[in-house]
Amino acid sequence: MQLDHNQLRELLTFLGESDIQELRLEGQDFRLVVRRNLPAPAPMAQAAPPLPVVATPTAPAPPAAAPSPPPPSSRSDLQPLTAPMVGTFYRSPAPGEPAFVEVGSRIQAGQPVCVLEAMKLMNELEADISGEVVEILVESGTPVEFGQVLMRIRPA
Repeated sequence: MQLDHNQLRELLTFLGESDIQELRLEGQDFRLVVRRNLPAPAPMAQAAPPLPVVATPTAPAPPAAAPSPPPPSSRSDLQPLTAPMVGTFYRSPAPGEPAFVEVGSRIQAGQPVCVLEAMKLMNELEADISGEVVEILVESGTPVEFGQVLMRIRPA
């Protein structure tokens, strides 16, 4: 069984839009395990960050760690905006251009708020609610994990 980058991207997009919680895919020379939205284990004093799932030829992939729960917000009225995929977070549409949003920006549902780069593809992430950006938790150019909180929004 062969799996090229386009097929992998289509599979991950499909999984992101579905209710599937875990997928295991094995070929003659690879093993891919994708898990998401699993209950997080009890917090430890010094928890290591989750490792990304990597398919490697002829070597079994290590089990994927569940994404760490978002840090508790000091205010219950804030809604988290989370990463729908693993990628690199960018605040602006291109280098040298202004950021999509700043702390204090008023946003509308469907408005682009950042870009996530995955496999050389730039994916604009749109707000799912209208409101005010209260916190931006990730620096531009930083790798992010699936489910990681990127911003907190006070709903309008």
